[in-house]
Amino acid sequence: MKIKKGDTVRILQGRDRGKEGVVLSARPSQERVIVEGMNTIKRHRKPRRKGEQGQIVEVSAPMAISNVALLCPKCSHATRVGYTLNEAGKKERQCKKCKAVIS
Repeated sequence: MKIKKGDTVRILQGRDRGKEGVVLSARPSQERVIVEGMNTIKRHRKPRRKGEQGQIVEVSAPMAISNVALLCPKCSHATRVGYTLNEAGKKERQCKKCKAVIS
């Protein structure tokens, strides 16, 4: 999976289309990511202790990886990700538009 935790992404599909956010967690086996403040759903939470009230909590739900695009830190465009080998022989992510290395 080419998008990782901590990356800034732009939402391409859904009700949050066009918004930008930070990836909180990536789930490669499910091909889903959780983006901070996007794709929110309401969960009804039961009271845990005596005297505590139940509440409705808004939580960010996982969204398909195909619905987000990585934002290049250098050119600030939503871009696809490629890979290159550096001098040490390690793979690095690379912006397909400006060829900058994405850490």
